[in-house]
Amino acid sequence: MRARTRPPSGGREAERVQDGTDPRRWKALWVTLVAGFMSLLDVTIVAVALPTMQKDLHASAPAIQWVVSGYALAFALVLVTAGRLGDAIGRRRIFLLALGGFVVCSAAAGAAPGIGLLITARIAQGVCAGCLAPQNSALIQQMFRGAERGRAFGLFGATVGISSAVGPVTGGLILALADGPGGWRWIFYVNVPVGVIALVLGLRLLPRTRPTGRQRLDLPGVALLGTGVLALMLPLVLAESGGIARVWWLFPVGLALLAVFARWERRVAVREGQPLLDPALLTDTRGYATGAAIATLYFVGFSGVWLVFALFFQNGLGYSPLRSGLAVTPFAAGSALAAFVAGRLVERLGRLLTVCGLAAVTAGLGGAALVLHWAPAGLATWLPAPALFLGGIGSGCVISPNVTMTLRNVPVRMAGAAGGALQTGQRLGGAMGTAALPGLFYLVLSQDHDDYRAAVTVAVGCGILPVVAAFGLAVRDWRGHRRDTRRPCPEDASHSHTHAGQG
Repeated sequence: MRARTRPPSGGREAERVQDGTDPRRWKALWVTLVAGFMSLLDVTIVAVALPTMQKDLHASAPAIQWVVSGYALAFALVLVTAGRLGDAIGRRRIFLLALGGFVVCSAAAGAAPGIGLLITARIAQGVCAGCLAPQNSALIQQMFRGAERGRAFGLFGATVGISSAVGPVTGGLILALADGPGGWRWIFYVNVPVGVIALVLGLRLLPRTRPTGRQRLDLPGVALLGTGVLALMLPLVLAESGGIARVWWLFPVGLALLAVFARWERRVAVREGQPLLDPALLTDTRGYATGAAIATLYFVGFSGVWLVFALFFQNGLGYSPLRSGLAVTPFAAGSALAAFVAGRLVERLGRLLTVCGLAAVTAGLGGAALVLHWAPAGLATWLPAPALFLGGIGSGCVISPNVTMTLRNVPVRMAGAAGGALQTGQRLGGAMGTAALPGLFYLVLSQDHDDYRAAVTVAVGCGILPVVAAFGLAVRDWRGHRRDTRRPCPEDASHSHTHAGQG
């Protein structure tokens, strides 16, 4: 009888994970960050190799664009569902399966003999990356508590910021080292050894936990959310080939589907079911709705400006992909430096850190755009560097602190779905930015007789507008939190009134 009551294998480990005392938690974190870095890097690293791929594979321009768009679309579609699956059947299990699939798909993409197989491999790779991403933030919430969670999210934010910013320079460096026909294949092959090492270490270090109770997947919710996100993103990922003009009607369809999804999720929650995305996250979880909105707006500008800079440096000034990537490296350096520090300050400064960060991003990107408008071509790499570094410091104070404050009050049982929804907003914002800002860049070029300086100034300036909107939301949330903390609770007011009467 006693043997039957003994805790199951992994029970003590699960207890250590729940109370944040697992001695392997920091090593496990680095495994998740490496995998997350690879999956996010592959959103941007491929862009610089598209001309070479198109030439080697004899592909059309719309087809080669799907190498980037297919990955981004698949990535965004599965985020919330994958996060919910991690919550339901185990984050370690989903993480390892997705990482293994990502490695296999990377190898398949590198070996693809034609454009059709390359697009197929990239879409499958995007699905695996989308399954990986929400497990990262959920595992942080699962493994860390208190101030340690802020530091862990600081590292996570640094990973997000750096992977997005260094994609072009990393791709340019790989192409420079693997020069010649087929050199682009190493952009995919490099994931294989790194992914295999991360997979082996993940098997050893990631915590085993067992979900409690009977778990069900909300299949109608999956269908409604997936088709809604697909309808919103498809015109954006097809923007370069005229997708917005052809299928603009998908935008209202997508919004309608998401409205139906929201009503369905409320219905499931009222009936005490297991919704894909619990409405309480938006209505009852302090800071989640505001943080998700800030992230979405920020990524509209943050994601789009890098394509604009690449177009300006490569097409306007004739820079190589490597030199173009190096020109924006100060932003990545500032972002990495600030993210590490911000993770330690977020518990003390809270939303004020995001407010200051958004102000610095606005000043930095605005200053860089103005400098590039006037700088001689030979100095365009160096003169905007201080402004870009300032913007990078601001970005490091935005991404990781915002993730921490958005998810800090989310129950661990909902961590995967909440993290997936947050990143879905980021991906939607990123798709909007990467579609709108380069389109605006080309529009200015057509109107101003190939004036690249005017184009970069206008496009980056418009990219700052959603960052300013995010700044307004952050200021409002910060002031609201200050009012809440200064307002005395009823017990305190009654106590003070009693003493005043006695006096």
